[in-house]
Amino acid sequence: MVESSMIDWDRVGELRDEIGVDDFLEVVELFLEEVDEVIERMCNSPDPGQYEDDLHFVKGCALNLGFGSLAALCADGETRSAAGDCGSVDIPAVVANYRESKHQFLMQLASEKAA
Repeated sequence: MVESSMIDWDRVGELRDEIGVDDFLEVVELFLEEVDEVIERMCNSPDPGQYEDDLHFVKGCALNLGFGSLAALCADGETRSAAGDCGSVDIPAVVANYRESKHQFLMQLASEKAA
């Protein structure tokens, strides 16, 4: 598999093993759709009062999919939001990291499927 500091490919393999190859793509699609919705809302209609919950949700999905660096960014933002410091949460960094992680993830899945 492609090495990437953004994605824990061992975790991806564990998830695939846990739920089975047949259900893996369906679960991935569901996670990505749900995260896409939250990310788009954070971009288009930011609500600092919602950051803690949104970042917690994205963090959970990121951990399940092996998006380690995204999970770390979300954890930091979630902590800052919980402390009442929503203004210091770097939403553009979270969004950029999610988009790059998703891109790398989908490229790897496509290359595996083609092989």
